[in-house]
Amino acid sequence: MIRYFFSSRARPAYRFSVMLLIAVGGCLMQRAALSEDAASEPAKYLGVVTCSGSTCHGAPHPLVDSKVNQNEFITWHRDDAHAKAYRVLLEEKGQRIAHNLGLDNAATASECLNCHANNAPEAQRGKRFQIADGVSCETCHGPASKWLGTHVTGEASRADNLKVGMYPTEEPAARAKLCLACHLGAENKFATHRIMGAGHPRLSFELDTFTVLQPAHFRTDADYRSRKRVASHVETWAVGQSAAAARTLELFISQKGQGAGGLPEFAFFDCHACHHPLTELRWAPRASAGLPPGVPHFNDANLLMLIYLMRATDAQLADELHAGLLALHKASLESADAARTAARSVQATLGKIDSKIRGHAFTADETRGILTSIVRGGRDGEYRDYAAAEQAVMGAHALVDSLPASGGDAAKTAQLNAQIKTLYAVLKDENAYQPARFSAEMKTFEAALQ
Repeated sequence: MIRYFFSSRARPAYRFSVMLLIAVGGCLMQRAALSEDAASEPAKYLGVVTCSGSTCHGAPHPLVDSKVNQNEFITWHRDDAHAKAYRVLLEEKGQRIAHNLGLDNAATASECLNCHANNAPEAQRGKRFQIADGVSCETCHGPASKWLGTHVTGEASRADNLKVGMYPTEEPAARAKLCLACHLGAENKFATHRIMGAGHPRLSFELDTFTVLQPAHFRTDADYRSRKRVASHVETWAVGQSAAAARTLELFISQKGQGAGGLPEFAFFDCHACHHPLTELRWAPRASAGLPPGVPHFNDANLLMLIYLMRATDAQLADELHAGLLALHKASLESADAARTAARSVQATLGKIDSKIRGHAFTADETRGILTSIVRGGRDGEYRDYAAAEQAVMGAHALVDSLPASGGDAAKTAQLNAQIKTLYAVLKDENAYQPARFSAEMKTFEAALQ
């Protein structure tokens, strides 16, 4: 995933040290860890201490005259949930989940650390690396040993840094791949039904929403735009949906799709199809599923969003994806092999969709068309599943946020955002979700769009 290259500017060590003294003064001791790294070795994770100097990214407040805020470490440490990811393993709930799973300690078990920390291989841990740092700077930006030197001196371009291992987090597809590794799963880490049964919360993710909710440790000014591409909310949302759907199918087809005792891995199914009060008459037919009552069904929330996206931009691909989804649901009633075959067919369609949306500059008309399409799906009762309703609201929010940049009316945008708050209120308690109420609010939203 990440390519490594050792810059010739990092040799000899004496010249490198002088450059550091001139550039950052007090950060010299933090950068000494760079000498550990050799060109033939894998890049190492040096730890947050190498980023946290007051003249680097540890300033107490944003520096006005700097190209970057320089308080990025403080923002992460104080306000970012990723900084606390390891700590939750030490809490009573984390320890209880570990106990339920038969693990000695959540804070030392790889099953937990793979997502709650930067659980790098021992050979890639620098001298000042700390697993207790949680989901730290290098978890997202890549192991720093081969790019930290030129990054500090400012001699390297963005492209130079990427070549030696810095991760392109500004690109929606790359960011989605990185985030989904934990927020959905990967080959070496996956929140199974067993883990959720032990007490782990249900996983939910939408790239644009989660990006906005995280405290920004950068400012999108002219300098930033000169170095990095800035994707719109709608592109980020669309690419995120495509990536999430593709990752889900990839894992479903793999060994991850096999549960225990001959049962399927229920983490791929809609949680609330089973987990709701038996006295609550929630079920109703859904055209995009075509399944009878009493059937746990594949969690198709991301695929639904893509169907409504394509209905506004490419009707033929929308129909192809819809047909594939129906076939997948039907195949899930037949056998695991039939379901995997159907999933591979849907994968092929997703490839076509991804090639159309990645890097696409969505017009104002396209954005409004997609928003209208998603809202009509809610109006028609297609989001009876909580997960689908959740994705629909987060998607609608991302699309509304895109309207001002494309010349949308400020008053209309404010009106739509007020309606989105109402939709979020309907979703406040997943255990008390009422599909009929959600559909009614979507009808109100549709009227506001006119």
